[in-house]
Amino acid sequence: MKIRLALTALIFFSLSLISPAQIKPERQWPGYRGYLASGVLDNAGLPESFDFQKMQNVKWKINIPGMGISSPVIWGSNLFITTAVSEGDKAGFKPGIFGNVTPVNDASVHEWKVYCIDKMSGKVVWERTSYKGIPKIKRHPKSTHANSTVATDGKHVVAFFGSEGLFCYDVNGKLLWQKDFGVLKSVFFTMPDAEWEFASSPIIYNGVVVIQCDVLENSFLAAYDVRTGKELWKTQRDEYPGWCTPNIYTCNGKTYVCVNGYKHRGGYDFLTGKEIWKMSGGGDIQIPTPIIGNNLIYFNSAHGKSSPVIAVRTDATGDITLKGDETSNQGVLWSIPRGGSYMHTMLLYRNKLYNVNWNGTINCLDPLTGKEIYNAKLGASKSFIASPVASDGRIYIVDEEGTVYIISDEPSFRQLAEIPLNDICMTAPAITDGMIFFRTQNYLYAVGK
Repeated sequence: MKIRLALTALIFFSLSLISPAQIKPERQWPGYRGYLASGVLDNAGLPESFDFQKMQNVKWKINIPGMGISSPVIWGSNLFITTAVSEGDKAGFKPGIFGNVTPVNDASVHEWKVYCIDKMSGKVVWERTSYKGIPKIKRHPKSTHANSTVATDGKHVVAFFGSEGLFCYDVNGKLLWQKDFGVLKSVFFTMPDAEWEFASSPIIYNGVVVIQCDVLENSFLAAYDVRTGKELWKTQRDEYPGWCTPNIYTCNGKTYVCVNGYKHRGGYDFLTGKEIWKMSGGGDIQIPTPIIGNNLIYFNSAHGKSSPVIAVRTDATGDITLKGDETSNQGVLWSIPRGGSYMHTMLLYRNKLYNVNWNGTINCLDPLTGKEIYNAKLGASKSFIASPVASDGRIYIVDEEGTVYIISDEPSFRQLAEIPLNDICMTAPAITDGMIFFRTQNYLYAVGK
C-alpha cells in the first residue's frame, strides 16, 4: 500500500513539472470544438451514466454570470470561458425555430469577461474584464454578446469579442496585447439592420493567431504573432457576413488555413495568407466550421436555396467552384447538393461523418464517398444548435431545451441515453481526460467519475 501511494505521489509530482509547452495539444481542448475543431477526444474515460438532478457523476456545478454561448476551452488544469454581463440585458436566450430576425434592443452597459477556472474544483482562478461599455452591435434573440470561444496554447489565452476587440492574456491573466478592428458588422446581408453579433472564434497554431472576419464591409482573414500581436499578414475577402471559425490543414509538408463561406470558401497559405484555392456556392448564411480528415476538408452550410455537404481535396488549387449539376471536379472529391446543416459543425469520427440538423435529424455518411449510412431523428425537440462531440465510441448531442443525447458509434443508429440538463443549452460540450463539461444558460457543469 505504501509503495502504491508513493508511486502515485511520484506520478503527480512528475506531472506538475510538465510545462504547458510539453503537453500534447491533441490531448487538450484548445479552442472551439477541441483540437483542430475535431470534437473528438478518445481514451478519456468518461462515466457511462450521469444525472444532473441527483448530481450523480457530476463533480461540480457553478453559476456563470451574464450571457454567453462560447464553449469551454481546456489546457492542463485550467478551463477558460467568456461571458458578457449586464444588469439591463434580461432578454435571455429564445430557444426554438422561429423566423424573427429582429435584434434585441438593449443599450445597457456590458462587461466582457474572461474566466479561468480550475477544472477539478470549479473554483475561479482568475477573472478579467476585457471591455466595458454599450455593445457596438446588437445581438440576435438566440445570440449573446459573448459568442466566440477563446483559443489557448497553454501559455496564451486569446479572446475575440468582435467589435469590442481581440485580447491576448498570458495563462496567469496578464493582458499582453489587444487590437481594435472597429465595428464588425455581423448582420443578415439582405437586411443590414438585422444585427446578430460576431461569433467567429480565434485559433492558435504554431505560435500564430488566426481570425476570420466575414462582415458586411471589408471582410478579411488575418494572422498575428501570439506573443506580441504583430500582424503577420492580412488578406481581404469578398464575402457576405458569416459566423464561421477557420481551421488548419496540411498537405505535402505545408500548412494552410481553410475557411467556410458562401461567395468565397477557400484555402490560404498559413505563412503568407496567399489564396491557394477558392469556390463559391452553398448556404448564404455560413456558420459551420470546416473539419479535416482523410486528406479532405469537409464543409457544410445551409440557408437560402442551397444546403450542400462538400469534400474538398487538401491538394486543391485554383477556382474549384462546381458548375451546373457537377458534384465533383479536380478539387472536390464528392458533394451532396442538399443535406447540409445551418448551424452545426460536422463530426468525423471512426470512419463516419455525422451531420446534425436543426430539427435533430442525424445524417451519417461515408466520409470517402458521401453515401448515406443511416438517417435518424433524435428525441421530440425541434431545435438543436450545439455541435456534437465524441469520445470512446459515444457521441454527445445536446438540444436547446437542455437534453443530452448519447448515441453509439455503430453502423446503425442506437441511442444509449437521454439525460436532462434542465436548462437551455446552445453550446458544444468540451472534453478532457475523465471529464466532460456542459455550459447551459445559467451554469457550467463538470461531469466525471
